[in-house]
Amino acid sequence: MGQIAVVLDHTTATALHDPKDPYNEAVAAFYVQASGGLGTLYAPVLSLTAGDAERPGLLAYIDGLRFVTVEPFDTEAAVTATGLLRAGHSWAAVHAIHAARPSADFPTGRFLLTLAPELYEGTGVQAVHPDE
Repeated sequence: MGQIAVVLDHTTATALHDPKDPYNEAVAAFYVQASGGLGTLYAPVLSLTAGDAERPGLLAYIDGLRFVTVEPFDTEAAVTATGLLRAGHSWAAVHAIHAARPSADFPTGRFLLTLAPELYEGTGVQAVHPDE
């Protein structure tokens, strides 16, 4: 199996942060795979910021994990976010959508791991629930 690139959105980051969350083990399995070199996990900082507003400490927790790369919110992401916000997407979702879309570094895009795939319908990203 080759390495896969996976973006955690605010819902899966929250599940990873909370050991009592019913999806904690499923999301943690992705972290374990990343720690073994089988993939790479990315967490968009704007998604974490939105999640931290509801779950204080989330951003600091994810930022402290060795096998998760926190993606900065740069100008390119802001341009994408502006269009997505106008289309009705939430602040929590816009950076995750941008991170999962095809780019120069990831020509085929990245998988978006989420507990709410419906948030990403029609965005051109492959949103996957951890139980699927």
